[in-house]
Amino acid sequence: MRSRARRKEEPRSLRRSVFVALVATAVGAAVVATLASAIIFQQSLLSEAHTELRSMCDSVASRLSDGSDEVSTLSTIDFNGMRATLIAKDGSVLYDNQYSAASLPNHGDREEVVEARSRGEAESERRSTTSGYVSIYCAKLLDNGSVLRLSEDRASVTSILARDLVPLVAVIAVLVVASWFVSTYLSRIIVRPIVAIDPSSADAAGDAPYRELEPLTKRLREQQGELRDQMEKIRDTADMRTEFTANVTHELKTPIASISGAAELIRDGIARPEDIPDFAGRIYSDAQRLSNLVSDILTLSKLDESERSADDALFGAAEMVDLYDVARSVVARMEPRAKDAGVKIRLDGASSLVRGYPRLLDELVGNLCENAIRYNKPGGKVMVFVYPRDGKPSVRVADTGVGIPEEAQSKVFERFYRVDKSRSRAGGGTGLGLAIVKHAALLHHATISLNSQVGEGTTFEVTFPAQ
Repeated sequence: MRSRARRKEEPRSLRRSVFVALVATAVGAAVVATLASAIIFQQSLLSEAHTELRSMCDSVASRLSDGSDEVSTLSTIDFNGMRATLIAKDGSVLYDNQYSAASLPNHGDREEVVEARSRGEAESERRSTTSGYVSIYCAKLLDNGSVLRLSEDRASVTSILARDLVPLVAVIAVLVVASWFVSTYLSRIIVRPIVAIDPSSADAAGDAPYRELEPLTKRLREQQGELRDQMEKIRDTADMRTEFTANVTHELKTPIASISGAAELIRDGIARPEDIPDFAGRIYSDAQRLSNLVSDILTLSKLDESERSADDALFGAAEMVDLYDVARSVVARMEPRAKDAGVKIRLDGASSLVRGYPRLLDELVGNLCENAIRYNKPGGKVMVFVYPRDGKPSVRVADTGVGIPEEAQSKVFERFYRVDKSRSRAGGGTGLGLAIVKHAALLHHATISLNSQVGEGTTFEVTFPAQ
């Protein structure tokens, strides 16, 4: 079964397909032409026979009308191969030039005889299934009430075809051989320009040698483009992973080195007793930074896996989430940090439902608020708004901070990108917050807009699809 299925899947040969088509067409045409010519020829023979029989029947009938003995007169006439039969009123055969009249049965019920008695003359045809001939009859009523009947045999269509069978087979054999050579030539002519098509050409569709191939060449060009795009994505992904690995290594080295150095000073007794709390604080701060970095890396890894596999279940089941409740929880959590930074944080808006993942939505709003606090000024403000925008749920986080230069605005969503590296590290930032915001928004099919002026502040707005 497997081998049979494999054979069915094998591509067909163009030459063979052309050959089969040519042979089928040529043989079909030859057979149809032979059959048509046989029918036409046979009809011509029948028409000619009818004409000859009518003429001879009229001529003989006129000779028999002079009152002479009919049998004697008929025996002197040369009928040129025609069969002549004289039938009496009672249907008995009085004369037949090919058979003994006494041996023939009564002909009174024959079709042409019956019709001749009623109409004066008649014609009929009878086909023999055994002899392969058609018998044509012409009957004429004589003045004395007897009927003169002449008949002649003509070849049937079957016999004509049988006679032409040998020439037909010879013609078919010639056509098959000719079709083989023609199919070989045509397949080469057809395939040569197709093979010459360059699918990578920008104008591949325009280079189609045949109009019927334009959809194919167009599709080839599209597939080439798709393949190039996929290869570029693969290369970009590989480059991004390499860069990400290098950045992670770099980001991990700094807190680890700090923790190691402080711990070594304490271990070796070099640190003074009054400095130990300060070193412990550094160790704790760097450990927290490491914890945050690992947590963000794990979150990004899950987001990447979700995008590659289209598996949203990595974050649990999606549910209806109130953005206002999420923002309220985040603002309450951020208030101590904002107070320490001398920044006021405020929430405004109304209930707004979206279908999504509570944890990711919390991280999305939390990272935006955390950045707004970290890059703010003493006495600055952070405003969080949750409201529908054109019927779509939206969350907006605006601050009065340092702002983002225009040339950096397109890069802030990249991993480990920092506009102000010293401020970010000092504030415990990992450089992954906005990258998480971007991927979380993509997972929720949301869009992000950024508006920032240096020295005046920054506004991020995330708009979700209408529910």
